[in-house]
Amino acid sequence: MYNLFERWLVFPAPPVNSADWNPPNLPFEDVYFTGEDGVRLHGWFIAHPQPKAIVLYCHGNGEHVAQLADRLRILNQRIGVTVFAWDYRGYGRSEGIPHEENVLSDARAAQLCLAKCANVRPEEIVLLGRSLGGAVTVALASEFPVRGLVLDRTFSRLTDAASHLFPWLPVRWIMRNRFTSVEKIRQYHGPLLQTHGTADEVVPFKMGRELFDASPSKQKQFIEVPNGNHSGPLPEDCYDALIKFLDELPPAG
Repeated sequence: MYNLFERWLVFPAPPVNSADWNPPNLPFEDVYFTGEDGVRLHGWFIAHPQPKAIVLYCHGNGEHVAQLADRLRILNQRIGVTVFAWDYRGYGRSEGIPHEENVLSDARAAQLCLAKCANVRPEEIVLLGRSLGGAVTVALASEFPVRGLVLDRTFSRLTDAASHLFPWLPVRWIMRNRFTSVEKIRQYHGPLLQTHGTADEVVPFKMGRELFDASPSKQKQFIEVPNGNHSGPLPEDCYDALIKFLDELPPAG
């Protein structure tokens, strides 16, 4: 019974038909790839003719790629990047049942898939993760070289966020999905840009700050969004900061 509750809590995949799978003014390519165990996964690849970066986008736990059209359009057309957004198992057109271990393994498969699509080395890719996707990207960056890491409203540990949302449940003791980002980020020393709103009702501001403070990076920036919540649009200065961050990234090693 609890396993079903935890899956609903951590991976509440929205219905596939909850968004437009053919959004206007977004020339994407459907890409299918496989996880380490052969499960079929799906994502959208949006190329840019002269990209300032190649970005792997990992979404939040309550959305799939077809719900990201506006965000992907901004990244591709305004920020000027080639971007690949992929769906976790059981999300969108990806098959399987998600849990922490296979989602993290699939993130590496997505990185390798993007490298092949964009004809670059995996270490040339910038990771961008929102909410749960931030934990996915932190874990990936802690194990494999990447060019940069961008985090949008993510948590220190999944159990911290779950405890905040469900304070009456002993989630710290019984959850199997942990996503201990605050420990894993200590293994990443590359450039970091992190954004968090002071009024985030899902992931309190202090959790984002704790994660940032744990980072050993010597090239890191934290953007505090006054009165910013968890799901609303980011202010213009966050996009300006992202452009500057990407422009100042050192060449991939």
